[in-house]
Amino acid sequence: MMKMPGGVASTADTFVDIWDYNLEKEFERIRELVTDYPYIAMDTEYPGVVARPFGEFLSTQDYLYQSLRTNVDCLKIIQIGITFFNDNGHKPPGVHTFQFNFKFSLATDMSAKDSIELLASAGIQFDEHEKRGIDQHNFSELLVTSGLVLNSVVRWVCFQGSYDFGYLMKSLLGSALPKHETEFLELYRLFFPATYDVKYLMKSVKQLKGGLADVGHMLEVDRVGPQHQAGSDSLLTGACFFRMREMFFDDRIDDAKYCGFVAGLGNPCVQSAASIDSMAADKA
Repeated sequence: MMKMPGGVASTADTFVDIWDYNLEKEFERIRELVTDYPYIAMDTEYPGVVARPFGEFLSTQDYLYQSLRTNVDCLKIIQIGITFFNDNGHKPPGVHTFQFNFKFSLATDMSAKDSIELLASAGIQFDEHEKRGIDQHNFSELLVTSGLVLNSVVRWVCFQGSYDFGYLMKSLLGSALPKHETEFLELYRLFFPATYDVKYLMKSVKQLKGGLADVGHMLEVDRVGPQHQAGSDSLLTGACFFRMREMFFDDRIDDAKYCGFVAGLGNPCVQSAASIDSMAADKA
């Protein structure tokens, strides 16, 4: 498991770090899990926000999507974390959280300095990413055949997931993101037919506000593993979702109102243009 800051409980029995050498082996385990544990909580770590789009925009929401597209297209993902749950919010015995570590070089890949410093302080070992990181093409080939995508039974759970799904879509498409948000959303809904965003759900829960760590604290959900690593953040995201469902939604989410909506994508009431710089911090 990744190096963890002092005072953080060990995750050796329930988390697995995935590098290039064990990618295929762990996808075999993932394919076995998804049938009985079809809720997949997800988080990503990426190297910040480095660019702004230029030109004329149809709306604030168009500007937000173009900002996402500009940054996702020119940056590389660092980590993706997924945690499996069943419909009752229970995790599988043993390993339930998978942390994918991608090839990334501080010397040659574009990044925002403050984001890299934050991730390094969280224990992400960039030298290992450069030496043993996962190739994006290999990951996307295995993801497409894993049963995690293109599957209407699977429910993905995120927290303010616009950039998370942006990076996943870039990997799945193997190309730059579509020019227009409407095209992106069509493809996103094809690959991810059912998604829930905790940040979007918070629109209906006035008692909750802030980023993921704030929400976890308010819901009295304990974190396992280090903050700002994708595995730990995915586990906390899933745990918050099921606690929210129990406390505020009578243990049943109305799919017509909440399924398929992602904070920052196609719903400008959730995100403002001024908040782009704070997006990574608000996810934390």
